[in-house]
Formats: sequence, C-alpha cells, structure tokens
Amino acid sequence: MRIVVVCGAGASSTFAALRIRRAADTRGLDVDVRAAGEQTLAEALAGADALLVGIHLAERLEDLEQAAAAASVPLAVLPGETHTLDGDAALDLAIAITGARS
Repeated sequence: MRIVVVCGAGASSTFAALRIRRAADTRGLDVDVRAAGEQTLAEALAGADALLVGIHLAERLEDLEQAAAAASVPLAVLPGETHTLDGDAALDLAIAITGARS
C-alpha cells in the first residue's frame, strides 16, 4: 500500500510519514509512506492508494478532495495535529479507507 501524507508545505507531513512508516514496520506491513506539499500533490498521488490530509488543511479540503478524486485515491483527514500524530491511528485510518487488510 502506498500512502501520501500532505500538509501545507511538506514539513510536518514528513514527521507524520515517519510515524506511519514506523507503525507499519512494527506490524510487519509493506507500506510506502510519502510526504507531500500542496505544490507536489498531483505528482505524489500517481500510484497512491490513500491520501491523508493534515487537519490544519481542513479549509482547503474541497480542493484536496478534487485532486484525490481525479487520481482515484481515497482521502481522509488525520485526527489531531500532524506534529503529534499517532502513527498507528493514522495507519489504521489509511487501511480503513482503502479496504486493505492489516
């Protein structure tokens, strides 16, 4: 499964991606997690299975949903702030929106 995490510029999404990657490694799951900023989102969505959006981008959700729909990628908003993200909860969210098995 390939997960893309997006925040405004890409900095906090890098930390979130790392936490999700660690959670997947702990579970023995083969997951590719990539961070993206809004400017690189279209490219990052190519071949992705899930898009996780930082809660601070909620006001831009409609645009992000359109980008995800154009790439046929399901989207979910991360619970809580990206810099304090629970990697396991975010991984569970990605699994839930893709229908993948953990």
